[in-house]
This record gives sequence, structure tokens and C-alpha cells, in this order.
Amino acid sequence: MSETVQIPTVNLSEDEIHALLKEARTIAVVGLSDNPERESHHVAEYMMKQGYKIIPVNPVYPEVLRQVSYPSLSAIPKEEVIDIVDVFRRPEEVPAIVEEAIAVGARALWLQAGIVHNGAAQKAAAAGLKVVQNLCLYMAHRRFFGK
Repeated sequence: MSETVQIPTVNLSEDEIHALLKEARTIAVVGLSDNPERESHHVAEYMMKQGYKIIPVNPVYPEVLRQVSYPSLSAIPKEEVIDIVDVFRRPEEVPAIVEEAIAVGARALWLQAGIVHNGAAQKAAAAGLKVVQNLCLYMAHRRFFGK
């Protein structure tokens, strides 16, 4: 039996996504793997090459992509401004990630392709975060800024 992805009820428009990617500088990647074959690694590496600062968030690894990895968003030093929290975790894990994203003052929540959690997205939006669901960050960046 295959899982079906919910339809996002909270999502930025194309213009808002373009503006978010243009303004953002720092991306905390929750679930970033040190395995180059994993999608999270590929997306984060690409975004680094585009000039974004990547902060890995994964309790399994002390370092990913030559960057210090943190066990949670709340473990990231307070002086870091997190523009986007990019999530590579199962939908059922999203509500706890949203709680942390709100607590650390993140500016946006980005749920990768295949990840939708409308309840958590609504909570994030109500707290002032920009929200993108069910969209690959890499693909969105390439669409707007690719060569």
C-alpha cells in the first residue's frame, strides 16, 4: 500500500518563494545525512555551492559537509540567524521541528518534496514563519536561479 501525500493548505506563492530564496543566507538542514547518495546531502551541497551557509542538524553526525552538525535546532548557537529550516524528516516528526523552529526564531519552514503537515504548517505560519511544503529546495532554486 503506497502512502499518499496530503495537499498543502499552507504554502507561499511562486513570487514569495523566489523572494525567500533571494533574501535567505542561512539554511539549517534537519535530517542532513553525511552519505553523498542521500537527497539531503545533495541538496545541502548544492545550496552551499550557491553561497548559502548550511547548518547541519542531525544527532548522529558530529560534522557534515565539513560543517559542525548539531543534534537539534535548539543546540545551534543563539547568535546564528536561521533564515530557512529545511526539513528532511517524516511528516509525523514535523510538529516537534516546528516547535523548535519557532523557539529559535527561524524565519521560514521548508518541507521537502513528499513532506506535508498542514497542522504544523498552520502553526508555523501563525507564529510568523514563511512556509513551503512538498517542494524540493534544490529544484526551486534551480527554477529561479539556474543557469
